[in-house]
Amino acid sequence: MRHVFGFLLGILVTAALLFGTGWATQGAVQGAANLIAPVNQTQVLVALGAIAATGLVLGLVLVARLSPLTVFVPSIVLLAWTVVYVLDVTRAMNLAPVAGNLQQDLVRAGRGMQTLLASGIYLMLGIALFIPVLMPSRWAGPEHDDDDFDDNREQSGYY
Repeated sequence: MRHVFGFLLGILVTAALLFGTGWATQGAVQGAANLIAPVNQTQVLVALGAIAATGLVLGLVLVARLSPLTVFVPSIVLLAWTVVYVLDVTRAMNLAPVAGNLQQDLVRAGRGMQTLLASGIYLMLGIALFIPVLMPSRWAGPEHDDDDFDDNREQSGYY
């Protein structure tokens, strides 16, 4: 059951990672292109805060003792999208939500996703997220202490 919840949490982490970093990157890049100091522009500060929040969520997912599917789902999405980018740039760029009829924040996130994909940041994040999947201890269930089990048997009279 923990792997089902891990899979569902992995989908949420993927969405937060893609849209959070995409939206924030677009704001940070615009601030840097205009040579605006972050303390002078609220939009740039909010973008940097969103990047920090996404990094915090990512760090917690990496170190928490959750199902490995929690990090496997976003890693495969990022790595697969990078492979598509290497093989067909146009198709990969069209996967980002940048159509004009979408909400403006979603289009901004899509443009940021394109920037992160083209710069290789998503490849780096995909590899970093895939490493915990290779650790066998992540696939094992929670550890049970044998001493506690023996104590419970003695108290119940079934020893």
